[in-house]
Amino acid sequence: MSGPLKGLKVLETPAIGPVPFCGMLLADLGADVLRLDRTGDSDPSVKVDVKYDLMGRGKRSLAVDLKATDARELVLSLIEKADVLIEGFRPGTMERLGLGPEVALERNPRLVYGRMTGWGQEGPLAAAAGHDINYLALTGALHAIGRKGEAPVPPLNLGADFGGGSLYLALGILSALHERQQSGLGQVIDAAMVDGAASLMTMFYGLLAQGIWSDRRGENFLDSGAPWYNTYQCKDGRFIAIGALEAKFFGDMVQRLGFDPKRFPDHMDRTAWPQMAQAFAEVFRGKTRDEWCAVLEGSDACFAPVLGLREAPQHDHMKARRTFIEHAGVVQPGPAPRFSRTPGTLDRPPPKRGEGGAEARLEWGVKTSR
Repeated sequence: MSGPLKGLKVLETPAIGPVPFCGMLLADLGADVLRLDRTGDSDPSVKVDVKYDLMGRGKRSLAVDLKATDARELVLSLIEKADVLIEGFRPGTMERLGLGPEVALERNPRLVYGRMTGWGQEGPLAAAAGHDINYLALTGALHAIGRKGEAPVPPLNLGADFGGGSLYLALGILSALHERQQSGLGQVIDAAMVDGAASLMTMFYGLLAQGIWSDRRGENFLDSGAPWYNTYQCKDGRFIAIGALEAKFFGDMVQRLGFDPKRFPDHMDRTAWPQMAQAFAEVFRGKTRDEWCAVLEGSDACFAPVLGLREAPQHDHMKARRTFIEHAGVVQPGPAPRFSRTPGTLDRPPPKRGEGGAEARLEWGVKTSR
């Protein structure tokens, strides 16, 4: 393994979504991530071929039944050697398994114990099931996403699972590791997706308090309300995206679209937005998406074509930066962010259940027999 986190030992307990993604981020940057996999099948509602389970890349797997008597001592032995443990069970589950923070930190006082939940470790909803859409709904984020007069639009599961969950857990882990350098002690991280999603909305709560953001979606300058921050359909039925938020960028866009700049003297004049939107829509329908790329791409008009998942890796900019790579026969996003001296790499494809676990136990100094 290589990367800035080389040498960091991370134990990942069975989970879906944000915990595996956090583990992937750490593995991409060089951490030695050992995933504990269930010995039997989990929820069969979503089946992913191991080859395409990209959140497992860079990891090794150890198959273990956490409910088995001998498994507890094995996991505690791994905890003794680990720097970080990440888990995504409902509150109290790890305690019932005899692997809660109190027991773990007694065995390894330097352990950073990362807990990922949707609602948090306490509160009226702590024990309830939920998914990304529910956490976004409770924070106001889902209400704010969508077009005027239409229903809220789920932004995939990027907002709470991966943005408010995985990234905040990763930040918490790295912060706790930094603090450990001074104190010599680990600690417990309560990373709740509902907290992270709320944190992502900080700017909008500030704008709302100032009176310059409407609590009605589709009426603001970043939620499709503004005609210069929106998507438009082209002649060929495909779409482009415009984000000319600042006056100088708006001016550049208007000029390149062939309008007289005097026609739209103040792009922040909301009374002019309907007329502006109609004018832009008519113009963009006059050319295909690729023709608009030839006119606007690379300019200060804040323009980009709306690309599909199969198109994005083929874009010249994406190829030049190697944002997408092909690893083990699968095209996928590469490690991010980038480092000048210790770049992250993809050294291992997603493991099969139990693959590499014995080797990891040996390297970690844990006996290979129970």
